Amino acid sequence: MDADPFKHKIAEHHVQNLSTESAASNLHDNDADRFQEIEKAPPLRDLESENSDSNHDPEPSSVNAQPSLTPVPSSEHTDHEHPPPRLGIRARLRHFTWAWYTLSMSTGGLSLLIINQPHQFPGLRQIGLAVYIINIIIFTLITSALVSRFFLFAGSLKRSVTHPREGFFVPTSLLSVATLITSTQKYIVGDGQVPDGEKPGLRWAVQAAFWLYVALSTCLAVGQYGYVFAGPHSFGLQTMTPAWILPIFPVMLSGTAASVIAGAQPAGAATPIIVAGLTCQGLGVSVAAMMYAHMVGRLMQSGLPDREHRPGLFMCVGPPAFTALAFIGLAGSLPEEFDADMDGMLDATVMASMATTAAGFLWALSFWWFCIAVLAVAQNPPRHFHLGWWASVFPNTGLVLATISLGTCFRNEPVLWFATAMSILLLLTFCFVLFHHVRALVVQDILYPGRDEDVE
Repeated sequence: MDADPFKHKIAEHHVQNLSTESAASNLHDNDADRFQEIEKAPPLRDLESENSDSNHDPEPSSVNAQPSLTPVPSSEHTDHEHPPPRLGIRARLRHFTWAWYTLSMSTGGLSLLIINQPHQFPGLRQIGLAVYIINIIIFTLITSALVSRFFLFAGSLKRSVTHPREGFFVPTSLLSVATLITSTQKYIVGDGQVPDGEKPGLRWAVQAAFWLYVALSTCLAVGQYGYVFAGPHSFGLQTMTPAWILPIFPVMLSGTAASVIAGAQPAGAATPIIVAGLTCQGLGVSVAAMMYAHMVGRLMQSGLPDREHRPGLFMCVGPPAFTALAFIGLAGSLPEEFDADMDGMLDATVMASMATTAAGFLWALSFWWFCIAVLAVAQNPPRHFHLGWWASVFPNTGLVLATISLGTCFRNEPVLWFATAMSILLLLTFCFVLFHHVRALVVQDILYPGRDEDVE
C-alpha cells in the first residue's frame, strides 16, 4: 500500500518529462502559438536598465533568477547548454518593426555623404552609386517584410502605429523616402541646373515625389502628434526620449530635400519648392526647439537616459544640423534674378549671406548636442544592440553635411578637411553599427519576443 503513492509520483514525473520533450520537439512547428509566455514575459533589457542611471550593472544572480522563458540576450546568456529557443521566420517576423527603416535612412544618408565629399578621388562617385542602389534594395526588403507582418498577423498594423514605443518609429519610413529622393537627384538627375529639355521625365518625377512627400509628412506630423496628445497613453516628462522628435523629422527634411532638387528645376517650379521647403523646415525646427526644452528639463530632473537608450540622444543633433544645411541650400537654389522688392535690397546674394550666418549659429547648437551624446554614451555604453543605435549615424550625417556646406561657403580648406575627418569617423560608425546589427539578427538579440520596439 505504501509503494503505490511512490509509484504514482514516478509515473507523474515520467509523464512530465515526456510532455516537456514533446513540447521541445514541436517548437519549430508552431512558433507563434507556443511562445505566448515569452511574449508576456518582461523584457530583460528594460529590467536591467532601470538601475543603469546609477551606473550599476545588474547582479549576475538577478539575471539568472529570471524565469526560463524570460528572453535573455544570447550574448549575456550564461547557460550555453540551453540557449534560447530558436524561432522560425514566421514567429520572428511578428516582431519586425518600423524601426528597421533606420537602417535604410542611415544607408541613404551615407550615399549622400559620399557624393558631397569636398575631396573627391576617382571611383568615389561609383562607390556612392553602389551604396545608393544597395539602399534601394534595403528599402524594398524592409517594406516587403513589414507588409508581410501586417498580412500574416491580423491587427498588427493598428497595434504598431498606436504602440507607445514602436509608433514613434513610423516616421523613419518617410525619412528613408527623403534620402531616396535626394539621392536620386544627386546620382540620377544630376547636381546643379539641368538645361531645359534634358531629362524632363526625371525632373517631373522628382518634383512629383517631393510634393507627395511634403503632403504625407505634414499629415503624419499633425496626425501622430494629435493622437499622442489625445490618445490613451500618458507620457511623463521623466519618461521622455529623443524619439518624441521623430514625428516632426520628415516635415523638417522637406526643406533639405527642397534645397537639393530646386536647383535642377525650371525657375517657375523651383520657387514654389523653395517656399514650401523653407516653411516646412521652419515648422520642423520650431517643434524640435519646443521638444528640446522638454528634453533639457528631463535631463535636469531625471538625469541621462538608461544606458540602452543613450544612443538616441544623437537624434537631437539632427534638427539644427539639417536646418543649417537647408538654409544654405535653399538660398543657393534661388534663381539669379530673384529680388523680392525689385530694389536690390533683398536679392539672392543677400539671402545667401543671411542663410550662411544662421547656419553657423545652428551648426554650433548641433555640435553641442553631439558632444553631450558622445559623453553620455562613453560614460555608460549600451550592451545590447537595438535599432536605436542607428541614431548615431543618420543625424550625424546632417552635421557633417552642414560642416561641408559651411566650409564651402567660407572657402575654408581646414574646415573642409575637418569635415572629411568627420566623414571617415561616421563611416567607421556605420560599419560598427551594421556589424552589430547583423550579429544581433543572427544570435536572436532582435526579432525575438521582448527584444524589439513592439515590447509592451
